[in-house]
Amino acid sequence: MAQDTLTQITTPAGKGTGDMYSIPVGYRRMENLHIVFWLLKDIAWCMIWKPLGITMIFPTLIISIVIAWRTRQFVSELCHNLAITVWITANSYWMISEFLHFDANTITGDITYKHLAVIPFMTGVLILAYYYLYYKPRHKDEIETM
Repeated sequence: MAQDTLTQITTPAGKGTGDMYSIPVGYRRMENLHIVFWLLKDIAWCMIWKPLGITMIFPTLIISIVIAWRTRQFVSELCHNLAITVWITANSYWMISEFLHFDANTITGDITYKHLAVIPFMTGVLILAYYYLYYKPRHKDEIETM
C-alpha cells in the first residue's frame, strides 16, 4: 500500500535544505477527484439540482474519510483532513435541510434546523484548535508539524 512520505531534501547551492512532503500519485488522483465531487455537490446546491446534490454527498464524504484515514500517521494532516470531513458533513446537512425545506423550521426560540449545521462546523474548529493550540506548540521540532 502506498504511503505518504516526508523527506529531507537539499535545495540548490545557497538555498539551504527543506522538507518535502510526498504524496503517492494514486492518493493525489483521489484528492483531485474529491475536489470535482465537492464542486459538483456545491454547484448542484446552488442550482437547486436536488438529485445531483444529494448523490454527490456520498463520494465527497467517503473520499474525505479515506483521505483522513490515509494521512493518519501525520497529526497535522489528520487534523486538517478531519476538519474537512466534518465541514463537508455540515455543508451536506445544510444543503439537505434547504432541499427538503426544513431549514427554516424552528427547534426552539430563534434556533432553526439549519443552525444544527453549526455542530459539525464547530467540531472542525475544535479539531483545528487542538492541533494549533495544543499539539503543534508541544511538537515544534517535528518535521510533520506544518
